[in-house]
Amino acid sequence: MERKYLPVLLLIFVILAVSGAWIINDHEQVDILIINGTIVSMDSNRTILEHGAIGIKDGKIVAVGITDTIRGELKAKETIDATGKLIMPGLVNTHTHAAMTIFRGYADDLPLMEWLQNYIWPAEAKYIDADTVRLGTQLAALEMIHSGTTTFNDMYFFEDEVAKASKEIGIRAVVGEGLADFPTPNKKTPDEGLEYTEMLIKKYRNDTLIKVAAAPHSPYTCSPGLLEAARNLSYKYKVPLHIHVSETEQEFNDSINKHGLTPFEYLDSLDFLGDNVIAAHSVHLTANDIKLISDKKVGVSHNPESNMKLASGVAPIPELMEAGATIGLGTDGAASNNDLNMFEEMDTAAKLHKVFSNNSSVVDSKSVVEMATIEGATVLGLDKEIGSIEVGKRADIIIIDLHSPHLTPLYNPYSQIVYAMDGSDVGTVIIEGKIVMRENKILTIDEDKIIQDANILAARIAEDSKKKGG
Repeated sequence: MERKYLPVLLLIFVILAVSGAWIINDHEQVDILIINGTIVSMDSNRTILEHGAIGIKDGKIVAVGITDTIRGELKAKETIDATGKLIMPGLVNTHTHAAMTIFRGYADDLPLMEWLQNYIWPAEAKYIDADTVRLGTQLAALEMIHSGTTTFNDMYFFEDEVAKASKEIGIRAVVGEGLADFPTPNKKTPDEGLEYTEMLIKKYRNDTLIKVAAAPHSPYTCSPGLLEAARNLSYKYKVPLHIHVSETEQEFNDSINKHGLTPFEYLDSLDFLGDNVIAAHSVHLTANDIKLISDKKVGVSHNPESNMKLASGVAPIPELMEAGATIGLGTDGAASNNDLNMFEEMDTAAKLHKVFSNNSSVVDSKSVVEMATIEGATVLGLDKEIGSIEVGKRADIIIIDLHSPHLTPLYNPYSQIVYAMDGSDVGTVIIEGKIVMRENKILTIDEDKIIQDANILAARIAEDSKKKGG
C-alpha cells in the first residue's frame, strides 16, 4: 500500500469509530446468544415471542427480544440457533427425595404407611449413607436435566452430599436435611439434625446454585419442640421451611383425634405457618385449611402422580387456586412416582382435576405451566431469581425441538407443553448460564458410569432382599 493513502484510511477509521458504525466493542459481549426461537417467557405479562432471542452473560439473562433487533446489539461467544424450537424457563420441581432413585420399583402398590414402615424406612436404615445418597442424587439429577428440570427442592438425608452432587452436575437445588423425633440414617437425635441444618445454611449461604431449607418431616413425626426449633432456625436465617402436611386421610384423622385440630390447624397453633413454608402434598383439607394456606401465604407443592400411586387422595387444587394460594408441582421421590419427569406431572395435574371435578375447564394448561415454572419458583422463594425468562434473572432455560409429529401443528404453546410434550423432547438445558445438556447429551458428568454404579448397588439391594425372603 502506498504511504500517501494511509492518512485517508486513518481518517475513515476515526470517522467510523466515532459514529459507532464499525467498531465491535460497541456491541455488548455475551456468553451465549439464543436466536430464532419461540419464547414462552412466563414473565408477568406471560409474553410469547416469535423469532425471539435471549442474551446470557455471567449466568444472567441480559437481553430478551426479537432476533433481528438483539443480534444487532450483541456479540456472542456462542450462538444457538433455535429455529423451529420452543424456549421456556427450566422446570421447578418443588418436592422430591432425589436419592430415592436407588429404590425406584423396590416396593410398589402399597398404602403409604405400609410402604414407609415395612419397606422404605428399613431399606433406608440399611442402605442409605453418604455414598449412596451421592450416587442416587447423581442419578436423579441426570433424569431431571434430561426431562427439563433445572431446579429441585429436596428433603432427605446427608444433604451435604446432595448439594455436592448437584453442584458437580450443575443443577440448582434447595436442600433440606430430613428432621424427625427418631434416629435417621444421618443423625441420631433431632438436635444433631438441627445442628447439621445450621451447618448447611452457613456453608451454602452465598452459593449461586445451592439454597438450604429447614426440613422437619411432618407434624406426625416431629414433636412440637422440634417443629418450633425448625421454625426458629428458618426465621433466624431467612430460609424456607419444607414439610409434608395432610398427605393421607389417616394423618388427617389422627391429628383430629390427637389434637382436635387438622394438621394445618395444628401447625398454625404452633405459629408455624408463613410465607416461607413449603407444604408438600396438602391433600386432605377443610375450608378452614384452605383459608389458612391462603391467608398465611403458605406455598403448596402439589404431587399428583405420587398421591395417585399411593392412593393418598386428590388435593383440592381448584379450590386452592380460587382462594389465591401459590401452588407449585412436585414429583415426590422416584420410589413413589416412579419417575422425576415434570412434563408428565403437568399432564397428570391438568387431567386429574378435570375428571375428578367433572369440569373440563379447571386447572387449565396455562395455569399448570405456571405451576411448573414461575409459581414453583415462588413456592421456593426464588421467583426473583428464576421461573421466567426476563432480563436480570438467572439463565435457567430449556430448548425443545418442535419438528416432531406429536408436536405438530402448534396452535397454543401452553396446550402443547402440557398435553403433547414429554421430558424426552428436551434437547438443550442451560442452568446458571452454562450449557449442561446439548442435543440430549449431559456435558458435566459421566452418565454411563453413574448408571453402571446405580445398577451395581441395585443388584446388591435385590440380592439382600431375596436372602431375607423379600
